[in-house]
This record gives sequence, C-alpha cells and structure tokens, in this order.
Amino acid sequence: MTNKTLIALAISVALCGTNSAFADTSTTPGAATSPATPDGGPDPASNTTTLNSVEVNAALDKSRNQLSPEIGASQYTISQQAIEQLPLGDATPLNQVLLQAPGVVQDSYGQLHVRGDHADLDYRINGIIIPESIAGFGQSIDARIIDQVQLLTGALPAQYGYHTAGIVDITTKNGGQGEGGSIGITAGSFGTINPEFSLYGNEDRWSWFVTGNFLENDVGIENPTADRNATHDHTDQAKGFGYLSYLLSDDARVSFMFGTADNRFQIPNNPGQQPNYDLAGVPSFDSTNLNETQREATRFGVLSLQGKFGNTDYQVSLGQRYTSINYQPDPIGDLIFNGVASTVDQANRANTLQADFSTPLSSSHTLRYGLYVSDEHPLSDTSSLVFPADANGNQTSDVPITVVDDAPHIDARTYGLYVQDEWNLTDKLTMNYGLRADKVDAYVTQCQVSPRLGFVYQATDSTTVHAGYSRYFTPPPTQLISPTDIALFQRTTNQLPSNVNAETLSERSNYFDAGVSQKVTDNLTLGLDAYYRQVHDLLDLGQFGAALIFSPFNYDKGRVHGAEFTENYTNGNFSTYFNLSSNRASGENVVTGQYNFSPAELAYISDHFIHLDHDQRLTSNGGVSYNWDGTKLGADYLFGSGLRSGFANTDHLPSYYQVNVSADRDFNLPEIGKTNIRLAVINVTDRVYELRDGSGIGVFAPQFGPRRGVYVGLTKEF
Repeated sequence: MTNKTLIALAISVALCGTNSAFADTSTTPGAATSPATPDGGPDPASNTTTLNSVEVNAALDKSRNQLSPEIGASQYTISQQAIEQLPLGDATPLNQVLLQAPGVVQDSYGQLHVRGDHADLDYRINGIIIPESIAGFGQSIDARIIDQVQLLTGALPAQYGYHTAGIVDITTKNGGQGEGGSIGITAGSFGTINPEFSLYGNEDRWSWFVTGNFLENDVGIENPTADRNATHDHTDQAKGFGYLSYLLSDDARVSFMFGTADNRFQIPNNPGQQPNYDLAGVPSFDSTNLNETQREATRFGVLSLQGKFGNTDYQVSLGQRYTSINYQPDPIGDLIFNGVASTVDQANRANTLQADFSTPLSSSHTLRYGLYVSDEHPLSDTSSLVFPADANGNQTSDVPITVVDDAPHIDARTYGLYVQDEWNLTDKLTMNYGLRADKVDAYVTQCQVSPRLGFVYQATDSTTVHAGYSRYFTPPPTQLISPTDIALFQRTTNQLPSNVNAETLSERSNYFDAGVSQKVTDNLTLGLDAYYRQVHDLLDLGQFGAALIFSPFNYDKGRVHGAEFTENYTNGNFSTYFNLSSNRASGENVVTGQYNFSPAELAYISDHFIHLDHDQRLTSNGGVSYNWDGTKLGADYLFGSGLRSGFANTDHLPSYYQVNVSADRDFNLPEIGKTNIRLAVINVTDRVYELRDGSGIGVFAPQFGPRRGVYVGLTKEF
C-alpha cells in the first residue's frame, strides 16, 4: 500500500471518524519439527523444516476464524451436508441454496431479497470480500466449492460494512485432508446438461482445490409466459474456481484464490405482442422471432497472507475483480415493439486491499481491527436506434436515428476502517461494541461514522438471547450506475418520462435487532427474531429497459420491519427444517433517478409511503430428509404471498408454492465402481405461478416460476 494511499485513507478517517466492532479468542497452530541426528540433536546440515501440513492448515483455518466475529448477529448456517440433501445436491445454484434460509425472498433472474432489501449482499470467500458483479454474484459462483455457507443478518458488528442486508460468508473446500476429486453430470428436462469435475490434494507444504462445470439448458431466464416451454431461452454457462495455498511456516501461509464465470443468455420472447411503431421497409414483425441476447462475464483473483504473529491473528489480501455485461438487441423487432434498440456495454474493474486483525487483550477482551480499500473503474457505453418524435413522444418518422450515450470514465474509491472489542462481562453475558468509518468518492462524495453495539446472553444452557443496534452506510453499487444524458433522447421515441435527475446517494440507516434461540430438546431447536430499520435515502434497484441490468435510485425515507421463526430437528437418519418470515418494506418520495418514473407515479410517491417492488408479506421454506438404509430421500418447498405489482406497487401478485423431491443412493457399477445416482423432480405438482407480471416499479417483463422438471445426476468420487 503506497504512502499516498495511506494518507488518503487517514484523511477519510479524519473527515468521518474512526471504527470498531467485536472479537473472539485465538488458538496456537501445530508445531514443526526439524530433521535430527542419531543422537537426537538437530542436523546442522539441514535448513529445511518438516511440517504436519494437515494439522497446521487446520490450526490456521481456526486462526482465520478468529477474524470474523459472529456474536450478536442473526446467523443461519448451511453445511455441505445440508446442500447435498437438497434435491439437486451440489448442482443447486447458489441463489437457490440461500433460499433455504429465513427472510430470503426469491425473484426473477436469480435475484434475492433479504429482510426487505434489494440485493445489498456482501459475498465473502474464506473471509475475503469479493465485490459483486454487474449481473449479481449469486449467479457467478458454483455451490460445489462450498464446505459451509453462513448467512449473517441483523445488527452486524463493525467489521461488516457497505452491503449489510446479509453477509454470505463462504468457507470453501480445500485439499488439506488428502487427495481426491469427483466427476459427474446432471441432465434432464428442458435440455439440461451439466457436467462437472473437482480435484483436491496436498503435497508437502502445498494444498489445492479446483472445480469447474458447464451448464446448458433452455430455461436460462424465467419464461415470460405460462407455457411449459419458453421461446428463445437457451443459455450456456461456464464456471470455474481454484484455491492454492503454501505453508510458509507453522504460523503463516500464502494463498491464491480465483474464480471465473462466462454466462450467455437468449432473452425469451413473449408471442402475440402488437407492434407500437412503424419501421420503413418492415410491414410486420412476429414477436416470437425476436433475437435479443446477453452475455455476462466475471473474473476475480485474490492473493492472501494469513497467519499468526505473536498472539495476533491476521489476514491481508490483495484482489481484483472484473465484470462485464453486453446486451445485443434485435435491431428490427426492438424498434417496432419498444421504439428503441440499444446495444449496451458495461464493465467494471475493482482493485481491493483488505486487512483484518484480531488480538486478545485479556481473558475478557479481544480487539479486532482492520481496513478495506477499493478502487473501481466503471465503464458504460450505449448506442441506441430510436425514431424521431414530437414533444409528446409521438413518432414523426419511420427512419431510425442513432444516439450514442457513453458515460464519462471515473475512478470510484471506497475507504473503510473499523475497530471493535468483544467484552465478556460475565460468563453468560457478552457485549460487542465498536465503530467503523467509511468514505466513498465516486459520482458523489460521502462519508459516515457508524457505531455498533450488540449483546449476547446465555440465559440457560438451552436459551440464548441476542440484541443489537447498528448504524449502516451503504454506498450505491458503482458497477450498476450508468449516468444517462436525458437531453440526448428528447424528441425521440425513447424520451424519458421525466427530465428530473439527481446523482444516486448512499443509504444511511439505523438497524435494531433482537432474537432468542431455544434448544427444546437435544434434537429440536426453535428460534425467533425481530428487526426494525429506519432508513434515509433508501436504495432500491429497478430494470427500466430490455437489458437485464438494474439501475439504482433512492427514496427519501424508508421503513423496514419484520420477524422470523425457525425450526430445526434432527434425530438419527431423520431431519427437518422450517422457516417462516413476515416482512414489510416501504419508501416515500423518489429523490434520485426520477427520469425513470412517470410524473403521475412521482407525484403519488412524493407524499405516500409505498411498498417496495420486492416487498412480500409472508415467505416460508422448509424441508425434510431421511436416510432409509442407504437411500437418501428428501423434499423441500418454497412459499411466497406474492411480490408487488401495479401502479406505484399498490397491488401484489397471488401467493405461490413450489415443492421439490429427490432420492439418491450409492451403487457399485461395473467397470466404474462406487457411483452416486440421484433423481430429482423440481416443482413436482407442476404448479404454474407468476413471480412478476410486468407491472410495478422497475419491472420490465413478466416472469413465471419453473415448470416441472425431472433430472438425473451421476457422481463418481475418486
């Protein structure tokens, strides 16, 4: 880190204040031995050190865990075993895995809403922040890399900033436990073919894990119709991940982690659409023949030094993430139906520095502290074909013109510092308190000092109570901001509804959370959690064009509140889980991105608290699994009371449910040996339900849930 960067960071803290959070205790890594002479003394001719790599890696993993406090926040853990119990096993997309947690609402395009937020998820892999991609990181990573994933929500400690609706904390598989791998394939309905492989191992000081898969099917994006088969909806998706580590000593290791995703989509068509505009030389056009496509790419790499210095655990990481999206319109059909055919290119390169430290001060106090710096370079180039129009937007010519709207290039920088203390007040009561200071310097420059306070009380051996308060500062997602020159489209068929616009602002909120976990028996655990969030400059996202790209905007004020109930039961070969969540999320007065709204909507929202488009009153999920003499049977379900729709989100869609079932067993196949065979049925009742109907704020087209699909998976481990 250069002196110039350190000075800039110090200035940002001077402007906004300091930081703090809470902590844990550390453990001592495994010991090392040196080659010895026959009399038992060290061999002076040898400078090498022989390490027990399994023990040292395990100790360093435990040391790394001390950097990420969990006390005080609401936690939901999904293990590798739990993922295997899902109908598609580890072929389940990451967003579908997270839908098994309480308070998580599904939406189209793989989007997730946690506790009333639109996206706003912080993805971490082995404790390292991975900046989200333009298309949504949940669709860019494979569940096969997961050893354990934890969703942290609520009043988070000071270590966690920026995206705070939920922390998706992934611990990856690694090669520390031996050598092996797997190869497999999942295939079935809608032309689905999904081959995959993984390899892991260790040798001397090295350990590694690598996995890759390719997916193709004909339901890449939700069907805009209720028909079983979508028109023009093929997708090809390739994903890869690797983790390589080297032991420097019994107290330190260096690692390199990388990931890549290249996803290509056809945009599905909605037959029977009526033309709205006239194009010279084209008397008619069938909407079934539209040919819109989108390509999304994400690459990231992180180099980390992690270990223990004295009694201080640390991890310092340098990373880079590149993400891009390219939307290609149908130059004829889009003009005829929408009056605009835009070629959209967006890209963002983020360079990051993250450092986290944990130092026990005494038997009662553990100090944690660290910093995060990000330097982003967003690019946005758009070229649009439009028709000339009068002041009211009425077409005046059937010959299109080209409008180029390229956003100016900027450097977007984010700085953050935190310090926090975990104080064991008694053997049953722990207080976590801290501060963090954040500054964002992008399209706007803003900063904030954010206090955090949390308590955990072990009332009895079976009852745990937690409560907390957090002040949050959430910068808008730079990679999604695409400044629009409103004047360029005046007197065209892409004239925007309003000529009012303001730069997107950072969201500021006060978050209150309290909950209780009760272990009723050794097998049954129940939980109840409630939260309230008071928001200023509430951030939301909307799709305001045909490209599957979301644009951020702000409401002046927001209110979010809800409650969650959880149940987990395990008894031998039988287990169940059940989650029920209630949520209300509303906003008043649009203060940025106004050009995306009609004057009537802006006027209504200016003095009404309206439901956010992703607000869903009730959400539930659950599952059951049973191991019947080696045959693993499972079922799970999703339920939603319906997302918002209509003018200013004043309506909502009907409730829906989806039930999935599966069975898998290991077989000894000729010439192959032990192989796992899995049969899964998604939406076993073939229920037709609509996630979106094309109305509501920032909703461009209808989307239906998946129809019944039957899939077979084969996996061979070696």
